[in-house]
Amino acid sequence: MNLFAAISIVAVSGYALLSTLYKGMQAIYARPAKAAPASDDLVGSGLWPSVDVIVPCYNEDPRTLSACLASLAHQEYYGKLRVYVVDDGSGNREAVAPVHDSYAEDARFEFILLPENVGKRKAQIAAIRRSSGDLVVNVDSDTTLAPDVIRKLALKMQDSGIGAAMGQLTASNRSDTWLTRLIDMEYWLACNEERAAQARFGAVMCCCGPCAMYRRSSLLSLLDRYETQLFRGKPSDFGEDRHLTILMLEAGFRTEYVPDAIAATVVPDTVGPYLRQQLRWARSTFRDTLLLLRLLPGLDRYLTLDVIGQNLGPLLLTLTVLAGLAQLALTGTVPWSACLMIAAMTIIRCTVAAFRARQLRFLAFSLHTFINIFLLLPLKAYALCTLSNSDWLSRKTNSLPNREKKQEQVIAGNTIAGPNPTGSSEVADSIRMTNLSRDPSRLVESGSAAAASNRSILVASKS
Repeated sequence: MNLFAAISIVAVSGYALLSTLYKGMQAIYARPAKAAPASDDLVGSGLWPSVDVIVPCYNEDPRTLSACLASLAHQEYYGKLRVYVVDDGSGNREAVAPVHDSYAEDARFEFILLPENVGKRKAQIAAIRRSSGDLVVNVDSDTTLAPDVIRKLALKMQDSGIGAAMGQLTASNRSDTWLTRLIDMEYWLACNEERAAQARFGAVMCCCGPCAMYRRSSLLSLLDRYETQLFRGKPSDFGEDRHLTILMLEAGFRTEYVPDAIAATVVPDTVGPYLRQQLRWARSTFRDTLLLLRLLPGLDRYLTLDVIGQNLGPLLLTLTVLAGLAQLALTGTVPWSACLMIAAMTIIRCTVAAFRARQLRFLAFSLHTFINIFLLLPLKAYALCTLSNSDWLSRKTNSLPNREKKQEQVIAGNTIAGPNPTGSSEVADSIRMTNLSRDPSRLVESGSAAAASNRSILVASKS
């Protein structure tokens, strides 16, 4: 046996042992705990907390945005619900203006129009600082929620020790391509194995961006740190969901998973966008794992195993692949032992997933092993070497056409007086919008006339 064959066998054996222990424990803890269901006694009592939904959008397809807002408008929630849609300097504002207009008469909706692209995190914060609800829900503009999602998340948040909770994610475009089908299965496994097991200990490591609820008091205490996240002295502009979750855990709050709160989100349907998305996620995971390591001594030992499994496992698999390729190139012999062990582990994992999900389609998830080995492992290695790079990769930098860039934000919608985040009350000066769908820069001051208008704009200076 040559050196590379020995390295390959040792590495794949270590990977197999670690994965068996990690995935075995994960499968045990991911099983639903026998606990009393959240009380629904709040119905009709007037005790339901107020909820603010934040929807940041950037160059979103009008049909996709319309579906998202429609799902929010039809939420079966018994408390006060407010939706803040933040247009983050989109270049297609004329195209989405009819979507905004269709909710002009709905007092629950308010539209914040930023004059230039500032990034998802700052777009969220622009709405959070303006809102006043007891709970805050972050929803991606390409996501649609089942009618009971906000109600089920709010019921989970009755426990004051919980700072954040997420629902289960599915791919709304699952049937489009072979890749979307694989991603949908990947989401099921990530939610119903990884997050479900972490939730057993009240420490979901990432409350995913498409749909996550936060306790407002907890969120405000962390907002400055969330807004000013740096990595090696540079602003960190992606991975906001994972970073905010870790900040919640660091502050002593629990983070939870609600499997029956279903949110469907649009996923990449071709390999290029999928890899760019995975590169952003890999960088944010590596960055925040460094922050998470300090928390592990205070968490259950399983969560330490979880972090080791997610980080050491890919390294052992990478070493296996590299040693196997070197063996093939230098000796002309195929590393059959490593290949057979990886194949056996893949078959076992997919079979268990198919049994747990009661869906035979999970047997086809074995194809993901090839994507993982030949695409995702090299991509993660590249991410580790380029951690300081904060490019979104899929975001364009175009701003609004024919619009002077000013240090202001425009808030369109049914502007009402109410308590601000600090608890005081203020009435915003209003400016009527003459024709936003044609030219968002044409604003005519109208004083008291705007107070009677069903649709108004607030210009709030940031200077």
